[in-house]
Amino acid sequence: MTHAETRLSTALTLLNGAQDLPLAAVVSVKFAACVTKWATRRRTRLALKALEPWQLQDVGLTPDAADTEAAKVFWRA
Repeated sequence: MTHAETRLSTALTLLNGAQDLPLAAVVSVKFAACVTKWATRRRTRLALKALEPWQLQDVGLTPDAADTEAAKVFWRA
């Protein structure tokens, strides 16, 4: 889990436990969490695509596995 995801999880946990929050606030935070997750996926997949074969081997991935992951669209987990 990335640092941004940790902060968003904390924020969502606080919102879920809070009483009487406006619907717009809840929707806004959930939307921000979703967009942040998508941006993180896109950024990490672009970085994965740029790695050299020896770097992929260091992180335990084959070039085929890295290509498969990098080819996914950002909204797919």
